[in-house]
Amino acid sequence: MAAEIHARPQSSRPVLLSKVEGHQDAVSAALLIPKEDGLITASEDRTIRVWLKRDSGQYWPSIYHTMSSPCSAMSYHHDSRRIFVGQDNGAIMEFHISEDFNKMNFVKTYPAHQNRVSAVIFCLAAEWVISTGHDKCVSWMCTRSGNMLGRHYFTSWASCLQYDIETQHAFVGDYSGQITLLKLEQNTCTVITTLKGHEGSVASLWWDPVQRLLFSGASDHSIILWDIGGRKGRTLLLQGHHDKVQAICYIQLTRQLISCSADGGIAVWNMDISREEAPQWLESDSCQKCEQPFFWNIKQMWDTKTLGLRQHHCRKCGQAVCGKCSTKRSSYPIMGFEFQVRVCDSCFESIKDEDRTSLATFHEGKHNISHMSMDISRGLMVTCGSDRIVKIWDMTPVVGCSLATSFSSH
Repeated sequence: MAAEIHARPQSSRPVLLSKVEGHQDAVSAALLIPKEDGLITASEDRTIRVWLKRDSGQYWPSIYHTMSSPCSAMSYHHDSRRIFVGQDNGAIMEFHISEDFNKMNFVKTYPAHQNRVSAVIFCLAAEWVISTGHDKCVSWMCTRSGNMLGRHYFTSWASCLQYDIETQHAFVGDYSGQITLLKLEQNTCTVITTLKGHEGSVASLWWDPVQRLLFSGASDHSIILWDIGGRKGRTLLLQGHHDKVQAICYIQLTRQLISCSADGGIAVWNMDISREEAPQWLESDSCQKCEQPFFWNIKQMWDTKTLGLRQHHCRKCGQAVCGKCSTKRSSYPIMGFEFQVRVCDSCFESIKDEDRTSLATFHEGKHNISHMSMDISRGLMVTCGSDRIVKIWDMTPVVGCSLATSFSSH
């Protein structure tokens, strides 16, 4: 299929291949079936559907299963054809899909949470199903026995989850904006560290086990890259969305990050370059350029008989500056600022025109995107959201032909 897609002219933007419609409510998750012209969807309308592409080119449900509660999360393991569906009532249900994708058999129910399930991951190596929920916990259960192995509670709703199979570490994002790194054991867990950097709830996580990098997207419209392997914490802040970042996927092969936001924005970030880390904001009682006092600096205001000024920060150097010393705005993509941001006047002078060249491409998905999934081997992406529509995209014009050529040799 990759060769067929690559026969299309390169448009350097995502190509919409298909729109799948028919859901009665928001689509919580959609996954492309590897090596098949098909996809699986889970919806708030309480249905799990398997869609196969017919000779007409249209997708039609080969499986249409109604659940007892709205479907909120899904995990599918293709080699074993096992599917785990998290629900609004806190339960996770496991099914087995037949080889021809025309039948789905119920396996068991896992009483994982007391409230809505927000993320599900199945680990075949451990035979665990790991999940997060709005009952403020992460749970891990044995898929052989169906028994609960352990739970860990947070102070906020647990909203997203990633898991490293090799080291048994779980990354849990929550509504407070924190990400907790946990080491899961058979019946217990250890908190390794807490990552703090977002100013809004964490909506999506992506773990790259090869480079040991964690990417997080949040309602503050930003993405943070965390260097877990290098133990450096936050290393990069990416700002290029106008709404909350709800889905991310890192393509390790081409060093590109794809992110989707609630307003339908699709961004493709070039991560194969040396980027600069945004500086920590410095604190000062007066402007670090003109030395005028800020409005809380009563003593200096009194001594100099001047009115206090409002404090701002230069995004390039991090210095605390007043409005008069930071009148300019500039993008600075190498630091992740694809928008124009406040910079002090001296930093503005130091930024060359070539420094403003964008290091990402931005595209319009034209629908609310709350979930996204990639079939990297075929360069395909599926997006879904509250507008009940599922869209299948050819991403090869954007992520480059190296994807298809590298996989066609296997």
